[in-house]
Amino acid sequence: MIKLKYCKKCVYPFNAVNLHVDEEGICSSCKTAEAFNNLTPEFWSHRKEKFENLVKPYLHNDSNYDCLIPVSGGKDSFYQAHIMAQEYGLKPLLMTYHGNNYLPEGDHNRDLMRHVFDADHIVWGPSVKTLKKLNKLTFKMMGDMNWQNHCGIMSAPIQIAVKFNIPLIIWGETSWDISGMYSPDDFIEFSARSRHEHDLRGYEWYDMTKYGLKEKDLMWAKYPSDEEILEVGVRGLYIGNFFKWDANVHTKMVMDRYKWKQSEKPFERTYRRFSNLDDRYENGIHDLMKFVKFGYGRSSDHASKDIRSGYMSREKGIEMVKKYDSVVSSDLHYWLNYVDMSEQEFWNIADTFRDPRVWWIEENMWWKDNIWGEPSSYGNINLNDDQVKDFVKNQKKYLTL
Repeated sequence: MIKLKYCKKCVYPFNAVNLHVDEEGICSSCKTAEAFNNLTPEFWSHRKEKFENLVKPYLHNDSNYDCLIPVSGGKDSFYQAHIMAQEYGLKPLLMTYHGNNYLPEGDHNRDLMRHVFDADHIVWGPSVKTLKKLNKLTFKMMGDMNWQNHCGIMSAPIQIAVKFNIPLIIWGETSWDISGMYSPDDFIEFSARSRHEHDLRGYEWYDMTKYGLKEKDLMWAKYPSDEEILEVGVRGLYIGNFFKWDANVHTKMVMDRYKWKQSEKPFERTYRRFSNLDDRYENGIHDLMKFVKFGYGRSSDHASKDIRSGYMSREKGIEMVKKYDSVVSSDLHYWLNYVDMSEQEFWNIADTFRDPRVWWIEENMWWKDNIWGEPSSYGNINLNDDQVKDFVKNQKKYLTL
C-alpha cells in the first residue's frame, strides 16, 4: 500500500503538479495564497498604478487595436474584457480559439461578448475532422485528448497579434497559480517556453504531421518566429498581477452586469458550475484522465481554491473530493462516439498513464490511498502481463528514491 500525503490546509496530494511542501505539511499553493490574501487595498492600488504605467505606451498608438484579449467566453474572459473595455475604455480585439464541443451556455457567453463590449471578435476553429483526429491521437500519445485546446489557446492569439500589429496581449489569471510557484512580488508574463513545456507538453504542430495530419490542417497551431514577435513587440501581461483575483467575486459580477450564464446542469465531476463551459470534456473525461494519472481531479482543484479563499472548510472540501473526484462521467461515451473508440480501448490506453507513486495493483484492481484515510479500489486493471511488470518495476524505482 502506498500512503499518500496531503496538504494539511487544502485537499491537494503532495504529488500535485510542481507543489513544494514545507516542514509543517503545508503546500506551496496554500502558502502563496496566504501571501496574496494578506495584501492590503493600498497594495492593489499601487499595482493598478503600475499596470496603467505599463500599458500606457501601448495605447492609442498606430497599432490596429489597443490590445488583444484571448477569450473563451468564460468568466475570466468577461473580467479581462471588463477591465480593458469598460474600466479603461479601450478598443480591444477579442480572439477565440474554437476547439468545438462548447456547452450551450458556453456558446451563449462567447457570442454575448461582442454585444456587451465595444470590441471586434475573431473566432478561429480547426475543421472538426482535424479535431477528431487530434483528440484520438494525443490521447494515445500523452493521455490528453485536449492537447489541441491548450495548443490553440496559446498559439492562435499570438499569430493574430502579429498579423494585426497588436503588441499588447492581456491574459487573466497568473500562469501556474495551481502550484504556488510565484509570489506577489513576481510579475509573470507570457512566454514561449511556458507555452511549449507546460501547455503543449513539449510537443509542437509538426509532431502531429507524422500521423497523417498535414501542415495546412494545423495553421492555427503554429507559433510566430522570434523575428515576427520582435518586429511587432508582442508582450503578454497577466492582469492577475495587478488586480485582486477572486473567481467567485468575478463570476457574480459578470452574471449581474452582463447576464453571463453558468451551467444550468450540475457537472458530474465537480460541484462548481461556472468553470470550463467552452469544452464539455474539460470538467469531464479530460479531468477523469487527471484522476487516472495522478489520483486527484477537478473537484480537488476547485475545493483547494475555495478553501484558500475562505469559501469552504477543509472538511467540506474533503466531502467534495470524496463525492466527485473518482466519478466516471457520462461524457466519456459522448467522446467515444466522437472519435470512434470503444470503451475497452479507452481503458486499455488510459491505464498505461497511471502514476506508480499513487496507484497499486491488488487482485486485478487499481487501488489508491485517499484523503479521508481509507484506500479504495477504482476499477479493473487493463494492462497486459508485460505492462504490469513494467508498472511494478517503475513503482519500486519511485519508492526507493
